Amino acid sequence: MKDLLVGDIGGTNARFALWRDNQLHEVKVFATADYTSPEQAIEAYLHGQGIARGGLAAVCLAVAGPVEGDEFRFTNNHWRLSRLAFCKTLQVERLVLINDFTAMALGMTRLQEGEVRQVCPGQADPTRPALVIGPGTGLGVGSLLRLGGGHVSAETVLSGGGLVRLYQALCALDGDTPRHTSPAQITDAALGGEPRALAVIEQFCRFLGRVAGNNVLTLGARGGVYIVGGVIPRFADLFLRSGFAASFADKGCMSGYFAGVPVWLVTAEFSGLLGAGVALQQALDH
Repeated sequence: MKDLLVGDIGGTNARFALWRDNQLHEVKVFATADYTSPEQAIEAYLHGQGIARGGLAAVCLAVAGPVEGDEFRFTNNHWRLSRLAFCKTLQVERLVLINDFTAMALGMTRLQEGEVRQVCPGQADPTRPALVIGPGTGLGVGSLLRLGGGHVSAETVLSGGGLVRLYQALCALDGDTPRHTSPAQITDAALGGEPRALAVIEQFCRFLGRVAGNNVLTLGARGGVYIVGGVIPRFADLFLRSGFAASFADKGCMSGYFAGVPVWLVTAEFSGLLGAGVALQQALDH
């Protein structure tokens, strides 16, 4: 029997796994900068698994950007994908493309105990939407509904690059020359107690709280908020002590709406990839 492949492709990394028995197997992570196309990265993955070209029955890829038509251009990396060419090159019978935050939202339905940390207490209303928001290479926002999910963008500040922009802005305001040039350097400095880096992280968390709160009001997301993506978990303890919660619910006359709305920081490593598997299974079942 041919295999099923799922992928979660962001701006920096592409994650691939085999989907068997409704579970992920053989998860591998590839740097997008090391490959010229998703096909090349997938062929490298298949080679490592001993699977020949033509050995896949179906593929589901979670991708950053709007999914329409045959041609897809990735939002935050140099890759492009043609559905027809992809299937021909890899000899795949079926390709399913879904938005990466649709996949991330679906992944929230498979969270296990110990894979979230509570940020704000509350009781989720299962009949209402839940919000999924996550700074990574960009900022993704999705909704978890019985009828599907959506995606909006607000990533100039709330992304890895946004940390650098905030840091540069604070340096400029203080008349200092920036010492750090990457999100990782800023995060490490903050974890080491550097005051300016700590101020950057604090402002970042407060901005995220405001944006998340706005989206809760837009969606009516009393089903709760899931904080995902690769940025926040790197400074999870700082995030939990930050002004996120205060900014999240500071909406003037609408502040009362947030009473009892829970917020969770998701620590599961491959939620988007798992969500791609859920989407592929749904596609195959229908």
